[in-house]
Amino acid sequence: MVMDAIDQLYTKRPYFGVRRITEHLDTPGVVVNHKRIHRLMQIMGIQAIYPKPNTSIPNVQHEIYPYLLTGVQAAYPNHIWGTDITYIRVKGAWMYLVAMLDWFSRYVVSWELSDTLCVAFCTEALQKALAVGIPDIHNSDQGAQFTAEEYIALLKAYDTIQISMDGRGRAMDNIFTERLWRTVKYEEVYLKEYQSPKEARQSLTDYFTFYNHERKHQAHKYRTPADLYFNRR
Repeated sequence: MVMDAIDQLYTKRPYFGVRRITEHLDTPGVVVNHKRIHRLMQIMGIQAIYPKPNTSIPNVQHEIYPYLLTGVQAAYPNHIWGTDITYIRVKGAWMYLVAMLDWFSRYVVSWELSDTLCVAFCTEALQKALAVGIPDIHNSDQGAQFTAEEYIALLKAYDTIQISMDGRGRAMDNIFTERLWRTVKYEEVYLKEYQSPKEARQSLTDYFTFYNHERKHQAHKYRTPADLYFNRR
């Protein structure tokens, strides 16, 4: 299916727009053209201009928070959290996955799945994450979900949390979460054919348990994200 091919190519090369995706998919047996690819990318919520899935519609009336991470590297657990939304295919439809990622350990502090781009599933993920730890800096894009009053209110309830937001067109500011999506899709989503939201949730639950507690990272001297996040030797 062409949409599946677009999803896989775009996840691997998030900086590809309509023209480059069309060129890569233009192979024998696959009928594509710029108009068709553009239409399908619009259905999937992928922007052709910026290197990022357009899963967060900008809220033009929100308060603008500065990007605080220029030249800053995560130095300890709960120093920096990044959050983002991606899309997951479930039996011919799309669902949306949000995650709270600790940048230092790459530990997925929480995640939620929804069949709509509502604010509620993002606030639920944030509430779950805040029950685990409190970040010094929370970074997101300027999408409507992350700039909604109820979402910002959860962050402002903690005086120590600094709110950071990517500038427009700076999608790769959230690079660690982009890498997480690529890992989740190639190690889990693309290997499965979820038949229902229930099946997707259960399978993703199993995967994130594996990712956090069993998947060792070479960059972390073969320790798991949970080992670093909870400071386990």
